[in-house]
Amino acid sequence: MTDELPKPLAGKIALVSGAAQNIGRAVAHGLAADGAMVLVNGRSNADALEAVAAEINDAGGHAMAHLADVSDENAVRGMTARLADEAGGIDIVVSNAGLRRQTPIMEMSYAEWREILSVALDGAFLLARYATPHMKARGGGAFIGMSGVSNHVGSLQRAHVNASKAGLEGLVRGLAVELAADNITVNAIAPGAIDTVRGAAAGALPPGMAKKIPLGRRGTVDEIAAMVRHLAGPQGGYITGQCIHINGGIYLGH
Repeated sequence: MTDELPKPLAGKIALVSGAAQNIGRAVAHGLAADGAMVLVNGRSNADALEAVAAEINDAGGHAMAHLADVSDENAVRGMTARLADEAGGIDIVVSNAGLRRQTPIMEMSYAEWREILSVALDGAFLLARYATPHMKARGGGAFIGMSGVSNHVGSLQRAHVNASKAGLEGLVRGLAVELAADNITVNAIAPGAIDTVRGAAAGALPPGMAKKIPLGRRGTVDEIAAMVRHLAGPQGGYITGQCIHINGGIYLGH
């Protein structure tokens, strides 16, 4: 009889924003399955967040829910402080929160432009800004931002979404260089067409999308979560400053 192997993220503490559903929920479950204690965050729908935390805890993991708007500096400062105080620090941050909206540029208000950028870009900055001291205190960590293929191929009526993700990738590259000496890796993941529940504001999925993907199907949330687990785990320790594409071959650039 052999002893059970230790989980790769045992003893690690993670924060996942936008974790109430879809990719964020799968990421939270995946990190918890690998042994991390996970704070699941969202800015609305407290019941959904509590449900995700309960699912993880019922499965034998450790999770807590925290409602906070990642575009609000005070809210992010408070959330990271709570996690550090109650769990002992922060090792992993997954900046997954983002808004998808389709609006022609001539109909787009500056307020809408700012709202979209405030979540995906400003939110990533604030999470990095307030989690980094805790990562340094723990001897290192991993920061992962969720980008998207539309930033690379362009997307109709989503100039603001594309801009937010392009900015996120620039932030990732800058932080990767700046934080390398502190043993903190910083990467982005750019999912392609993933099988998720789409909000009404995101618009309908273009017809025939799967036929345009070389692998002939949409990706799954667990396939995205698997890459997060790799980047956050010990085998991902030499990967930093990268944008990793998971899109079934629909975009072959770099």
